[in-house]
Amino acid sequence: MGKIRIISGDITQFTGDAIVNAANESLLGGGGVDGAIHRAAGSGLLKECATLGGCRTGEAKITGGYNLKARFVIHTVGPVYYEHSPEENRVLLQNCYKNSLEVARKNECHSVAFPLISAGVYGYPKEEALSVAIETIRRYGEEIDAVLILFDRGAYGIAREKFIEFCD
Repeated sequence: MGKIRIISGDITQFTGDAIVNAANESLLGGGGVDGAIHRAAGSGLLKECATLGGCRTGEAKITGGYNLKARFVIHTVGPVYYEHSPEENRVLLQNCYKNSLEVARKNECHSVAFPLISAGVYGYPKEEALSVAIETIRRYGEEIDAVLILFDRGAYGIAREKFIEFCD
């Protein structure tokens, strides 16, 4: 079973093997965590992303970390909550975490930081998103030290209330 801990902070400051980017389908940068990662990594990230041909919802692709403290960025596209049924949303969000972990494993990553995928402008309810993240990382993250880094104080408050055993 995978290990996970939850902290409040800035994912772009993570020192480890990889950070996961909650990207859009183009992989060419955007708002929220995607924009923050692109700004922190520098122009090399955008250039490499432009060669990947985008990414479909639930899939994951990897690039170098460039100016980040992490060696790699794993890009995944979460579901837009209001575009799918609850069941489809859950499966797509699980696939984001599961496929990101698989890409991490294939690239010999042992420490991986995740944002709370789809819980920002994509509208996924934070408590539900936290539950899916924790369940999926624990199920598929064997041999990986995972950190869920929450920038949103509201999400961290929910985590402290509902998932205290994972919080630092």
